[in-house]
Amino acid sequence: MGIRRPVTMQTIGDAAGALSALADRLTAREITPAGPDFLRYHAIDMAREVEAGVPVPADAQIAVETPVETGVLSAGRYLTTTHVGDPDELVAVTGAFLEWAERNGLRWDASDTGAGERWGCRLEIYHLGPDDDPDRSTWKTQLAFRLAD
Repeated sequence: MGIRRPVTMQTIGDAAGALSALADRLTAREITPAGPDFLRYHAIDMAREVEAGVPVPADAQIAVETPVETGVLSAGRYLTTTHVGDPDELVAVTGAFLEWAERNGLRWDASDTGAGERWGCRLEIYHLGPDDDPDRSTWKTQLAFRLAD
């Protein structure tokens, strides 16, 4: 389940803040998440279209109420890397990840729309974060970007 909204680099924290709202909703319904929180980037341009999400069990009874949506992450082949460290380093890590894929002839499930890139599935998955350890140098973030078929 997730909350989708447009954000800029200055308001990206708003999307991450939605993760708390989703966690509260699941706790109130006694539903245990099926995995770690994530941000899914649907579009990359000056105002990114981002979904803050939490995976839930397939049999979970979720009442869909605005702004919460339910959906399924796209199946397919993904290229992944894991960053351990301060999340402020993710811009550089993502850039290096994208460059590595290009140098190795890999193509993303993404297209240029003229207003920015639209992605089939581009995730930042938060395996270890502020709720686990206040030391930002220990935080663990996985990048998982879907490859073109």
